[in-house]
Amino acid sequence: MEYAKFEDAYIVRLDRGEEIIASLTALAEREDIALAQVSGLGAIDSFTVGVFFPAEKVYRKNDFHGNFEITSLTGTITRMDGKPYLHLHMSAGNEYGKVNGGHLNSARVSATCEVVVRTINGSVGRKYSEEIGLNLVNIRGEAR
Repeated sequence: MEYAKFEDAYIVRLDRGEEIIASLTALAEREDIALAQVSGLGAIDSFTVGVFFPAEKVYRKNDFHGNFEITSLTGTITRMDGKPYLHLHMSAGNEYGKVNGGHLNSARVSATCEVVVRTINGSVGRKYSEEIGLNLVNIRGEAR
């Protein structure tokens, strides 16, 4: 991973073999990012995305392997228990243009991935909701 900061944004390049979630988590830890918006694109050879089932309070995952182009990578970086918390969604198209996506669990870069991490002045935490079954943004909660 290589990156540079320009005012309130980091421009990040991930290289072949790097995992997106792990790399962006490392960036957030290294640069002490408390609140940010994430967007990106690139090429991957495997990814796992999930869909949340509210009635059961579980994610069901789907694994994909092959050649894919990220058509959308979007989400947020917040904090939970003092650590970076990434909430990302991704869609990716295969060689035939078929697109699959959902809540991103993991994705491995096959060629390159370009990501913009735009920091936001402030901090927002997360709190687990028993009712929903998810770690929800805690707008007024302490993030650090």
